[in-house]
Amino acid sequence: MAAAQGPLSDGTGGMDEAKDTEKDRREADTTPLPFRAAVDALRAARLRPQIEVEPTRPPQRLAPHAYALEAAVVDGDQDLADGRLVLLHDPAGHEAWQGTFRLVTLVRAELEAEMAADPLLPEVCWSWLTGALQTRGLTYGEPSGTVTRASSHYFGGLSARPAASQIEIRASWTPREGLGGVPDTAAHLASWCDLLAQVAGLPPAGPGDASVVTLPQRRGPQSR
Repeated sequence: MAAAQGPLSDGTGGMDEAKDTEKDRREADTTPLPFRAAVDALRAARLRPQIEVEPTRPPQRLAPHAYALEAAVVDGDQDLADGRLVLLHDPAGHEAWQGTFRLVTLVRAELEAEMAADPLLPEVCWSWLTGALQTRGLTYGEPSGTVTRASSHYFGGLSARPAASQIEIRASWTPREGLGGVPDTAAHLASWCDLLAQVAGLPPAGPGDASVVTLPQRRGPQSR
């Protein structure tokens, strides 16, 4: 998932690196300490090996401060599910959030058509999100989101492709702030990865996840 970084061809690599370092230092000086601590916890979190996580460009207009991660559940060279998690922070607080932090997520995976047709699937998928948070003992507020099922059928020159169904979970919630006004973002990231694993059909990661129910009929893994 990591982007390749080739050498600069104009011989100014040292100057550019110095400028980037100075820019990072200035931004760090103006970034609120609670947000910096929350981001540091995300970066230091240890996750199950089947889930590859890396930083990505965050949205610019949702909050004064934002940090984003993208992830893929990987089996060999194939992706089973993917998603994005964004941490937002507004030191002044946000009326809709009822707090100063907000987590926003998107999770996607392909399904067998029979599973996608289950009328209870949206409720089950939403319960996976709330259950993942509760299993790790996390408290949160103002949850909201959508669960979307989509089916694709191919015609003409694409008619040889089998029909495909996809589940998509979009959600946001306000993590409870702890000491110093900092939420336990590492634990929230771990619970989000639990959700990714469930959607991908992976078995529970540990004894505490024994109640996890995975998708029994998901579509086969997709080539990366």
